[in-house]
This record gives sequence, structure tokens and C-alpha cells, in this order.
Amino acid sequence: MTRPHVHSAAAHRQARSDFSAKRRATIVGALVNLPLALIKVLVGVIGHSQALIADGVHSAADLLSDAVVLGAVQMGMQQADHDHPYGHARMETAATSLVSLFLLITAGALAYDGIHHLATDAPSTPPTWLALAVALVSLGLKEGLFWYTLRVARQAKSQLIEANAWHHRSDALSSIAALVAIGGAMLGYPALDALGAILIGLMLAFIGLRYGWQSFRELVDTGLKADRIQVVREQIATVPGVRHMRRLRTRTMGGHDAFADVGVFVDPYVSLTEAHRISEAITSRLVRHVDEIADICVHIEPDGHADSDAAHALPLREQILPELERAWQSLPAAGSIQRVTLHYLDDVIEVEIQLPLARVPFHERDQAAFDAIAREISPIAEIRLLYGAPQRTRRHE
Repeated sequence: MTRPHVHSAAAHRQARSDFSAKRRATIVGALVNLPLALIKVLVGVIGHSQALIADGVHSAADLLSDAVVLGAVQMGMQQADHDHPYGHARMETAATSLVSLFLLITAGALAYDGIHHLATDAPSTPPTWLALAVALVSLGLKEGLFWYTLRVARQAKSQLIEANAWHHRSDALSSIAALVAIGGAMLGYPALDALGAILIGLMLAFIGLRYGWQSFRELVDTGLKADRIQVVREQIATVPGVRHMRRLRTRTMGGHDAFADVGVFVDPYVSLTEAHRISEAITSRLVRHVDEIADICVHIEPDGHADSDAAHALPLREQILPELERAWQSLPAAGSIQRVTLHYLDDVIEVEIQLPLARVPFHERDQAAFDAIAREISPIAEIRLLYGAPQRTRRHE
């Protein structure tokens, strides 16, 4: 039995709000990066600063990252469809991997450029004050953009936006390197440019590897951490009617959300509707108390049911009921049977037969006759007779 989580109207509004915030943060980043990249490259050429040109190239990489993020956020908000029954949250995961790749490539380029300058140590024209001023303005803008984007990422619980925020921070760090390199070159220490580029490259590589590893783990269906799985177990165990559980499995998606499925054992004699109600209660409790759970599939199982070849070989109702009806068709109670219920327990079947109250005086004789039938048919362990008014069935128009 399964029960998918149905998002409430409030949850949907929150998702739309998070989407708007992520899109706005990404657009703001793009609007800052585009002119900033052009200005730094142009002033770097005019002001004789290779460091500022490299910093401009870094901002251009940020612009490309913004474009990827914007597309992924847009696709990630699409509803589940036939080809993507779990939604499109993995779009953000894939984009996080791509942003991480941009970080690593940029880190390698900065480190290579720094090592190259250290190795050649060629004389160059000192940069101008204009280059120094642009590097300073870039530092302020990119640091502010970092904190703004990081705040949005944490509110929306988005690893993708957080990775992009750190990409902005890496650009701010490269602006620091450019600032130190320009100042050092103006004071006669050009090697500072190369050393700063190498240091920033290493920091940028660390960030890229961190987010790349997280997104890789998610793409290969890595589950929640052990402490969060324990929280899920504890919440399921508190639902009345749950005896124990098995095969609790989770997999993360979209950085924060997780999908789960679990087998839950209940009293084997509860009705189908009660078992379904228990599964609804499990879903409701997990959605309320475990932030990561976006969808839970609950499989209800009867406690004591054996997961064995013999249990799996038991005949279905359509196979065993005709044999039972042939066996009891000559009994006096046969024409009064109102309902037949089958209970599959371990590797046997228990049968409940509902009869009208008018047959209560004949209980001992009827029970003895049905007991004889139970002994003749091998999968049947017991036939119980219940008496009462006919159960009303609800019509569906």
C-alpha cells in the first residue's frame, strides 16, 4: 500500500516564493557580472594590469555560471510529468555539478597563470591607479553579491544557489588578489600577482570539489545521513498501529529534499481501510516533523507474514474461493454466506465467513462442518464463523 505525499497549498506557495527568490538572486548576479567583466577586462588592458584582465575573465565565468543556474532553477520548478515522475529537482543537482566544474576550471586557470608568471618573471609596465580603483570597486560589489546570494540560498535550502554564491566569493577573492597584485606591482613587487593567483586557485578548487562531491553523491542516489534516518524511524514508530518496520530507504534530490519508502508491519487482522489510514498518518507525521522528506511511499505488511517461497505460493482469492465454494455448497449454511474474508498469515490462509444472526442457534453444527472442510484443503488453516447484520457497501456513482 502506498501513500504519496500531497503538498499543501502553503507548501506550494513557499516553493513558488523560494523559486522567485532564487531567480531574483541569479538575475541580480548576472546584471552585476556582465558590466563588471567588461569593465575589468577593458581597464585591465588600458591600465596595464594582467591581474585585472584575469579577474575580468573570472567574472565572465561567473556570468556563464549565472546562466546555467537560472536555467536549472527554471526547469527545477516544473511539475512532475510522465517522463519525470519524481519532478525535476535533479536539474539543480546536475547544474550544481556544472557550476562546480566551472569553479575547478577557473581555479586551474588562475593557478596556471600564477605559476607561468613566476616562471617567466618577464618585465612589464606597472599598472595604473585606474586599475587599482576598479579592483577595489569589484571587491565591494562581489562581496556584497556573495552575502546576498548566500542568504537566499540558505532560506531556500538550495545547494545550487549556495554554490553560485561561493562562485561570487571566489571572484571577490580574485579581486583581492588583483588588488594586492596591482598594488605590489606599483610598489615594485610583481611576484605578488602570481602568488595571489595560485592561492586563490587552491581555495577555488576546494570549493569546487566540495560542491562537486555533494552533487555526485546525490546523483548516485545517496540517502540521508544516519542521524536523519534515525529521526525518520523514530517518527514512524510513534504512529499508533505500527508494530515495526523494515527496508527504510531514502535518496536525496535537489540538495535538500529526500524521497523515502518503507515497509511497515501492522496487526494482520486490521481492515484494509484502517491499514490505509495508518499509512496516511505515517506520511502526515513525517512531512510535519522531518524537513527533508518530500515524498514517502509506505508499504503496509501484516505482522507475522513470512517472506518465503511458501508464502508467495499461496493461491489468490480467485484461485482458492471456487474450491472452497465447491466444498461447502452442500452445507445448510452455504446459502446464507454474506461475506468471505481471507487472511494470509505466514504460509497458510485463515478464512472468515460472515453469516446472519438467524444462524447463531446452528453455530456448533455449522462450525464443525466448516472445520472438516479446512482439514481437507491444505492451504486453509482455519475457517471462523462470524454472525451479524450484513455489512453495507457504499455505492460509487
